[in-house]
Amino acid sequence: MIKGNRIEFYNNKINIPKVIEEQGLQDTDEALFVCDLNDLRRKYELWNQLMPRVKPYYAVKCNDDPVVLKTLADLGANFDCASMGEIKLVLAENVDPERIIFAQPCKPLTHVAYAKAKGVMTSIVDSEYEILKLHQHFPESNLVIRIRCDATDVKLSFGEKFGCNVKTEAPALMLLAKELNLKVIGISFHVGTGCNELPAYDRAITESKILFDFGTKLGFNMTLLDIGGGFPGSDNVTFKKISNIVCRSLERNFPEDNVNIIAEPGRYFVESAYTLICKVHSKREAKSCDGGIIKHYYLNDGVYVSFNNVVTENYKVVVQHLLDNKNITPTFNSILWGPTGDSLDKVGENLDLPDLKCGDFLIFPNMGAYSLPLSTRFNGFGSPNIIYFDRTILTEDNVEEKFRSMRITSYPGV
Repeated sequence: MIKGNRIEFYNNKINIPKVIEEQGLQDTDEALFVCDLNDLRRKYELWNQLMPRVKPYYAVKCNDDPVVLKTLADLGANFDCASMGEIKLVLAENVDPERIIFAQPCKPLTHVAYAKAKGVMTSIVDSEYEILKLHQHFPESNLVIRIRCDATDVKLSFGEKFGCNVKTEAPALMLLAKELNLKVIGISFHVGTGCNELPAYDRAITESKILFDFGTKLGFNMTLLDIGGGFPGSDNVTFKKISNIVCRSLERNFPEDNVNIIAEPGRYFVESAYTLICKVHSKREAKSCDGGIIKHYYLNDGVYVSFNNVVTENYKVVVQHLLDNKNITPTFNSILWGPTGDSLDKVGENLDLPDLKCGDFLIFPNMGAYSLPLSTRFNGFGSPNIIYFDRTILTEDNVEEKFRSMRITSYPGV
């Protein structure tokens, strides 16, 4: 088991070797997450600085760690929930239901009933079936129509699964809602995750404006624009470019402040806040076709636990080692494997690493997005423990700064 529950102040920087020593990782085969809550705060400040008109609704599905939810709730963020379970998690942090949007366009009836009972009034829809469902079971809902506006160059697109055609289906859905005496209050879209066609945001906002005008003509009080998620979590340069495009487009299409602009960032907040520490527990060497040596290393974490994003998102891991540079001679083509018996459990390949020994540690930054919630117990391997760092100013003298840390011995979502 991980031991100890306090980490000392490390000159404003988390000292990973010290964490390994103090948590006794040399004597355990468990991986460990280190979460820097200060990183969450910096991301929240940057968001407000670059997109002051856009209110973040954190996408709980990205990382439903209760400590993250509480930290963001205390900062003032709202929440994008996709299920009854996620709504329960957020409400458990004393978040008012008005701060939640039920962003899953296709909702089971029991989840609709729970949202109604708890007062989560705003729901995203993209089909006539969902509108008819809410008309029958939750007619008081505030409806937000999700349109399809896929970026042409994107890592993950959602348009095949969610979103209606902006020119044909969306107006028809609004007419249906009008006929049923339901309330449509806004438009939602998601250009995709890992978007490289940044003008897609402007295109989607512009198309949303057309539907806003149409809804207003129908008599709806159009007050909400949801610009979706997919914002980068470890690339502030790209995020700043996206922010500039979004702000200019909002100024052109929605210059008045009578429209609430929201977004659904997930990885933006948590990706860079989490670092994963893994240990090499086994190794072997093999000859490559050209006669070279390939080093195979077996870790205490893999794609069925924290590295699920390698499979689901084709994530390319960034790996760091702790060996002193002066002791590194050659480097080798290396493959990293997870601990299970499945050959699909491959964390990374064609990695240039020095000759590692069993018991050496590898560090993986930017591991906070779509890692913990997707973990399984395949082959009996469980989720890593988490240690949280939070720099606070002590009230006794308002000067001294230290790190306080908390830990949970098992991840509550598994």
